[in-house]
Amino acid sequence: MNGKAFDLVIVGGGLAGASLAVALRASRLSIAVVESRPPLRATGWDARVYAISPANAAFLRELGVWQHLDASRVCPVHDMAVFGDAGGRLDFSAYDSGLGELAWILEAGLMQAELWETLKRQHNVTLLCPATPQSLVLDEGGATLTLDGGRSIRARLVVGADGANSWVRQQAGIEARFTPYEEMGVVANFRCSRPHRNTAFQWFREDGILAWLPLPDNHMSMVWSAPDAVAQDLLALDAGALCERVAAAGGGLLGDFEVVTTAQGFSLRLMRVGRTVAPRVALIGDAAHAIHPLSGHGINLGFQDARALAGVLGALPEWRDPGELGVLRRYARERAEEPLLMQYTTHALNRLFNNRNPVLAAVRNVGLNLTNALPVVRNALIRYAVNGRF
Repeated sequence: MNGKAFDLVIVGGGLAGASLAVALRASRLSIAVVESRPPLRATGWDARVYAISPANAAFLRELGVWQHLDASRVCPVHDMAVFGDAGGRLDFSAYDSGLGELAWILEAGLMQAELWETLKRQHNVTLLCPATPQSLVLDEGGATLTLDGGRSIRARLVVGADGANSWVRQQAGIEARFTPYEEMGVVANFRCSRPHRNTAFQWFREDGILAWLPLPDNHMSMVWSAPDAVAQDLLALDAGALCERVAAAGGGLLGDFEVVTTAQGFSLRLMRVGRTVAPRVALIGDAAHAIHPLSGHGINLGFQDARALAGVLGALPEWRDPGELGVLRRYARERAEEPLLMQYTTHALNRLFNNRNPVLAAVRNVGLNLTNALPVVRNALIRYAVNGRF
């Protein structure tokens, strides 16, 4: 393995990195995926749950992954109700918009395991796992990546798919600016006594932003983006008290709860990077952008990064170097708008609803009600959520 050369090395075998490799399965490119540990299937329900847009479900279907997911663990969202903190409300309906579903809710581990199984069968992929990168040297002709144990590999392009604290981004000298929200995302799964009817709920509350995402068999995944002090209180509650607190916060809409996965918390922050490409380096997923979870678009952005970069690389003529900056800038241009729009939109919404000014409270809730009364505006928002564009 020492000194072996690849066209492309992907550092990070998570959802974004693995989907990029699978999207290039028909290309002439030789690919290495560097990952510290293989994915593990959760024994029960996975606490990490994502809302996948129909556009990204279609992407996973193109990859041959979606068809092999356990359908009993995937839940379509047919309706969504968003509540303001002073009487505002906004409703979305797949049926009214002529759609099959607004989104799909499923466990991260379910997608990760299926992507990984696909990678293991892929003829042009070498899995380097477990492996941890130690150094990255970029030169005019390519990149040398040294792994733990002294192994080294060469590549014409290195893709950083290694998360918000990206090691590749740091090694490439790409600056990232972090803005802490002084909030935590608290996640847990519950069984509900009343049917959710494939409806997602979201509340903008004084103590944070609470989302309930429907799961199969009348289960529900909670994401509560709360100020640090509130989040710590939630994490300290025993199972019974947590069920009561979460059920009451949603007005008892789904009846009584039973904890299925223990509550977990993670700090929230906004991350902006000065650029997503450099000579011989490209960033995708959370390595390129991190946004507030209130939009539910985090992994959707990562999948679209993978799709766009795979499209650029897969279309290259055989003589073209995939690590050329001119090539990578095509990807950067294609992905310049959507992540930036989502970052600023979610950041602005978070700041708007966290402001306790009574005048702003009236304005934001009137805005929700006004949007609810204008089908054209509401349907435009749905089209963006479904297709990633208006």
